[in-house]
Amino acid sequence: MADAENTLLMETTKGPVKIELRPDLAPNHVARIKELAREGFYDGIVFHRVIDGFMAQAGCPNGTGTGGSDKPDLKAEFNDEPHVRGICSMARTNQPNSANSQFFIVFDEASFLDRQYTVWGKVVEGMENIDQLKRGEPVRDPDSIKSLKVEADA
Repeated sequence: MADAENTLLMETTKGPVKIELRPDLAPNHVARIKELAREGFYDGIVFHRVIDGFMAQAGCPNGTGTGGSDKPDLKAEFNDEPHVRGICSMARTNQPNSANSQFFIVFDEASFLDRQYTVWGKVVEGMENIDQLKRGEPVRDPDSIKSLKVEADA
């Protein structure tokens, strides 16, 4: 039985996605994602960078990959969870402790990211909808997150 407090319901322009959160791996990152989701931060945010065979990135309020929330950056919580299909991980600059609100969902195995980016969850339903997101760097007329909610609040 899934834990509703640690499950995200994401409605995208391509359909619903369910994400299982992993507070055991990255408690501070999970707390941040839930805090931002509860504030409605992600509602309307676009998938600004979507690279075929690699990942789909969202979470920038500017829609360009240049911004984050007004909350302080997070200290890295690198862990041993591998970057495989469906993994949700935090985007950051070249500074390890710079993750804030941007995250990415991995399309295929990306082991070169292992232990360098903080894994905080995994898509458990709706990965086929992530697969349908428009591609690009940046994406022209990008798909978006219509809403992101903690299941316990839905």
